[in-house]
Amino acid sequence: MGPVRYHRGAFPPSDLDWLQLVPLLGPASAAIARYDGVLSAIPNAEVLLSPLTTQEAVLSSRIEGTQATMTEVLEFEAKDDPGETDERKTAEIYEVLNYRQAIRQAKDKLAELPLSGRLIRAAHETLMQGVRGQNRAPGEYRKIQNWIGPPGCTEEEARFVPIGAGNLPDGMAAWEKYLNGKEPDALVQLAIVHAEFEALHPFLDGNGRLGRMLIPLFLFERKLLAAPTFYLSAYLEVRREEYYERLLAVSRDGDWTGWCRFFLRALTAQAQSNTRRAKDILNLYEAKKGWVVEKTHSQHAVRALDFLFDRPVFASSDFVAESGMPQPSAKRILKVFRDEGLLRVIREAAGRRTAILLFPELLNIAEGQEAF
Repeated sequence: MGPVRYHRGAFPPSDLDWLQLVPLLGPASAAIARYDGVLSAIPNAEVLLSPLTTQEAVLSSRIEGTQATMTEVLEFEAKDDPGETDERKTAEIYEVLNYRQAIRQAKDKLAELPLSGRLIRAAHETLMQGVRGQNRAPGEYRKIQNWIGPPGCTEEEARFVPIGAGNLPDGMAAWEKYLNGKEPDALVQLAIVHAEFEALHPFLDGNGRLGRMLIPLFLFERKLLAAPTFYLSAYLEVRREEYYERLLAVSRDGDWTGWCRFFLRALTAQAQSNTRRAKDILNLYEAKKGWVVEKTHSQHAVRALDFLFDRPVFASSDFVAESGMPQPSAKRILKVFRDEGLLRVIREAAGRRTAILLFPELLNIAEGQEAF
């Protein structure tokens, strides 16, 4: 058997089985609305939930084969000497950092641009800076055929062959028209937008991460979420084979309905998980706010706590220099945090090297397990 090839002439789908999809729409919409309610209730949600944003970047990159963990990424950012990290791990960490930066930039651009090919090309350029694929036309649609399969395989040995480069401009134009059109249901529309983007595979590298980045950006632009902080990669990473098989079945079998069913279930399950974690982070913040005030007796207590939630792994020198507090207050508060066990030291100060500390309770919530 040869590879599955792109479904020319079959987009957008005209024969969705709505009888199968309607029972899944209510639970998905309700779960996303509950998550949005939590997001809207969190003051400065992008700061308090920043560990979850990093975790999404980690997991989306992991689907593509990287092995860097969230703690490794945060520790790398905190170090004054990134050269301590081996070269392969450093490259993987930069992929994660680029993903996080790309989604933040895209969110800002949505204030002046619709979700579009132009915005996605800008995100791709950021995603590819200084990492593998950086020489593969960052920010530009491909001009040659690509395919998906085992490393080194030929086109005929591939699992899937996307649309030909000559037809790609028309394919992307049709995708963008559908993306910004009015459809019967926004969540089904999002499912189709994601699947079609992955099938078109418009860039030489980074398509999977960009396709998953589209999900929170779409929900944010459509005002279904107060911020583009929706983390679907945790669900997809666990079900990677089913995820790829459902995407493949769209082109192979025309099974758009099966893909949409999978996607709606993913949205429901992940929205429920995201809600639990966001609530846990908010509850931790509220509990620690009183604790910090009591232990430090400082007018700067809440500012210090906000720093920990934004940067749960950090260099002690950065806390002193960047937390916005007078230096003597910052040093005293940091000592209280260490002495009381709120923070864990993962690298002691030595010579000119500053100590590296982490906030274990917050990281355990973001990781979804007792990792620290």
